[in-house]
Amino acid sequence: MVSAYGDMREANWKNSDKYFHARGNLDAAQRGPGGAWAAEVISNARETVDQWRGGDPAASAADQEASKWGRGGGDPNKYRPAGLPSQY
Repeated sequence: MVSAYGDMREANWKNSDKYFHARGNLDAAQRGPGGAWAAEVISNARETVDQWRGGDPAASAADQEASKWGRGGGDPNKYRPAGLPSQY
């Protein structure tokens, strides 16, 4: 998840948030049940904090959907925005 977050910050690409959520959760889940559990806890905590800070509930729900997709083994490219450099 840390790698995906760093890549998201580096890419600074419009509409890439859900892609990096899915990718980070997939990476964590591929490390085993503990990784999937940690990814779920971290994702839930992150979205809870965003809500406390006044974040958009619809955006939070979309992020959670992408995170769950990744944790379930789904291909993050489902959320890949057009033009995102191939290094990501």
